[in-house]
Amino acid sequence: MKFDLSNLRGDLTGGLTAGIVALPLALALGVASGLGPMAGIYGAIAVGFFASLLGGTAPQISGPTGPMVVVLAGLFASLSGDPALIFTAVMLAGIFQVVFGFLGVGQYIRLVPYPVISGFMTGIGAIIIILQLGRLLGHEPPGGTLGALGYLPHALANINFITLLLGVGTLVIAYKWPPAIGKYVPGALAALIIGTLAGLAVDVPVLGQIPTGLPSLHLPVFSSEHALLVLEAAFILAVLGAIDSLLTSLVADNLTRSRHDSNKELIGQGIGNTVAGLIGGIAGAGATMRTVVNIRSGGKTRISGMTHSLVLLAIVLGLSPLAAAIPHAVLAGILVKVGLDIVDWSYLKRAHTGPRWDFALMLLVLGLTVFVDLITAVAVGVVLAALAYVRQIAQLQIAQLQELPDSLDEPEENALLKQGDGKINIFSFRGPLSFGAAADVGHHVREKVRPGSQVLILDFSYVPTVDVSAAMAVETVTADAIDAGRELIICSMTDEVKQVLDNINVQQKHISICDTRLAALQLAVSIIDKKKPKSEAVKEELAEA
Repeated sequence: MKFDLSNLRGDLTGGLTAGIVALPLALALGVASGLGPMAGIYGAIAVGFFASLLGGTAPQISGPTGPMVVVLAGLFASLSGDPALIFTAVMLAGIFQVVFGFLGVGQYIRLVPYPVISGFMTGIGAIIIILQLGRLLGHEPPGGTLGALGYLPHALANINFITLLLGVGTLVIAYKWPPAIGKYVPGALAALIIGTLAGLAVDVPVLGQIPTGLPSLHLPVFSSEHALLVLEAAFILAVLGAIDSLLTSLVADNLTRSRHDSNKELIGQGIGNTVAGLIGGIAGAGATMRTVVNIRSGGKTRISGMTHSLVLLAIVLGLSPLAAAIPHAVLAGILVKVGLDIVDWSYLKRAHTGPRWDFALMLLVLGLTVFVDLITAVAVGVVLAALAYVRQIAQLQIAQLQELPDSLDEPEENALLKQGDGKINIFSFRGPLSFGAAADVGHHVREKVRPGSQVLILDFSYVPTVDVSAAMAVETVTADAIDAGRELIICSMTDEVKQVLDNINVQQKHISICDTRLAALQLAVSIIDKKKPKSEAVKEELAEA
C-alpha cells in the first residue's frame, strides 16, 4: 500500500491535534458505555488506525461515538455487565460492516440530499458548542445536549472567570493565529500548547490522571442464552456505525472537495471494529468532530488518522503526564471553534433565496440532530426528501396525463387522430411510472376521458420503468374501459414495462398492444370503423363518391 507523503507535516500535526482532542472523548465514552475508560481508549486506537489504513475516506478520524455508546450501554445493562459478550458483539458488528462493504451497501448513503447533510452538519456544530459552554464557564455539565442546556443557567450564575478567560483566549488564538505561521504550526495546535502553558499558572480543571497499559486479547464468546440479543446489538451497531461513518465521510468530502469510497470505508471500519473487540475496545465509527479537527489542522491523507491512533497509544504507554495537564477550558475553546466551523454558514446566508421546502427540511434535521439524535434526524430527513421528490415527479406525470392532445406533430399520426373525430383519446406518460402517481392515474383518466370516445390509447413512449403500483393502476384503467364499452390500446412499451404489466395485470387479455403510436392510431381508426352503424357508413361512402 502506497502512502502519500506530500502533506506529511500537515498530516502529523492534524493527527496530533485530533489525537489530543479525541483523548477526553474516548475516556468519557468508554465510561458511558459501562466498560471503563480504557475500553474507550483501546476502541479509539484500533478503529482509528485500521479504518484510516484500510478505509475509503483519507482524512477521516474514527473512534467511539455517541450513537454507538448508547447501544453498548443498553447491551451492558441487558447482559448484566458481561464484557466478554459485549466485545463479541463489537467483533460481530465489524464483520457485518465488512459484509456491507462487499455487498455495496455504502453507495446508497451517497443519495442523502444536501439539505439533510447541511442540517446534520449544522446540528453537530450546535451540539459541540452547547456541550462546551459549561466547561468554558468552569463547570462540568451533565452529558447530553438537553442536560447541558438545562445546566447552563446554573453555570451562568456561578461563572469561573479564570476558565472563561482561558477558554476564550484559546478560541481567539485559534481564530487569529497568523496564516504564515499556520503553515508550520496550525492554529488549533498552537492554541492547545499556549493554553496549556497558561493553565499551568492558574488553578483550573484539567484532564488529570490517565490510565496506562497494554490491552489483553478477548476472544469471542458465544452463549445460546444471549445469542439473539448479541446478534441484534451487533447488527444495530453495524448499521449505526455505517451511517455515522459515511455521513462523516460526506462531511469530509464537503470540506476537502474530494470523494470517498463508501464500500471501502465500510470494510475499513469493519476491520477496525473487529480488532477493537479483540483487544477489549468499544465499537467506533467515523467521528465528525475529530475529522473536522484533523482537516482544519492540516490533515489530508490516511497518515493523519493513523497518527491520531499512535498519539493515543503513546499516551497510554507513558506520555499521560503531559496530556494530564491540559485544561478542560482549553479543549472547550478549541471545540467551540470546531463547532462554529462545522455550521453551514454559506447555506444559511442564502437559504431564504432557495426553495422553502429545502430550508424547512434543513431546519427539521438540525432540530432533530440537536434534540433527538443523529440517526433519527437523518432517517426522517431522507424519508421526507424522498417523499417530496416522489410527489414532485408524480405531479409532473399527472400534469402530462391531463393534457389530451387535439393534434400531433407527425402529419400521418395527426391525420389519423383527426379521422377519429374525437373518439380517440391519447394519454401520454413521462418518466418512470411509480407508486407516487399510481393512486391518481385511474381517477384522472376517468375524469379526462371525453364523452363519446370509443378508444383509449396509453402512450408509454417515455416510460422506462413501471412498478407494481403503476401496473395495478393500468388494471384499474382497463376495468373502467371495459365497463364503459371502450377499447384500450397500449403502445411503445419497453420490454421491461411489458413484462411487469404481463405479470401483474390480470386484465391484460383485454388490452391491445402496439409497438408504435402510429400503429396504435391505425388500430384505433379500424376499431371505430367497425363500430360505425351501417347507415353512417353508407353516408360516408356516398360522401366520398
